[in-house]
Amino acid sequence: MSDRDSEFGEYLDSRAAVMRRTAYLLCGGDWHRAEDLVQTTLAKIYAAWPRLVRGSGIDGYARKVMVRAAIDDSRRAFRRRENAVERLPEVGVPPAGVDDAVDVRRALARLPAGQRAVVVLRYWDDLSVAETAKALGKSEGTIKSQASKGLATLRTLLADGRVAVEGLR
Repeated sequence: MSDRDSEFGEYLDSRAAVMRRTAYLLCGGDWHRAEDLVQTTLAKIYAAWPRLVRGSGIDGYARKVMVRAAIDDSRRAFRRRENAVERLPEVGVPPAGVDDAVDVRRALARLPAGQRAVVVLRYWDDLSVAETAKALGKSEGTIKSQASKGLATLRTLLADGRVAVEGLR
């Protein structure tokens, strides 16, 4: 095994769980898409590994690749048509009450991909505004604006009980 492979393997061992959790949130709670997103991210990291090892920004590069891939994937037409569920209900789903609808993951899945990326990086990965801006390649003002809009939408969805139960986990 080459040094490149062993170094990459060590990095993967130390960061795989964090990457999966972040991808899960970026994909709106869909583990299958999250696994695909992690694989895409790892392939791109491996391709750039010699350049990344010389610098110190492996985690930042990984976040940027993951967020961009998630946004690109969410823009694909076939993703908008799909509404995957784990199993079909035997009977129709009754209207959700506020208690049933208070699920942050479902509300997070309703955000546009860019706002979801900002909210996940800022409040899940606990990055600063500057770090989030650097990871996404956007200005700090845009990050603040997107975070504010995303949080306002989440508050509205959760407070009003407007989070849909069907098709989301």
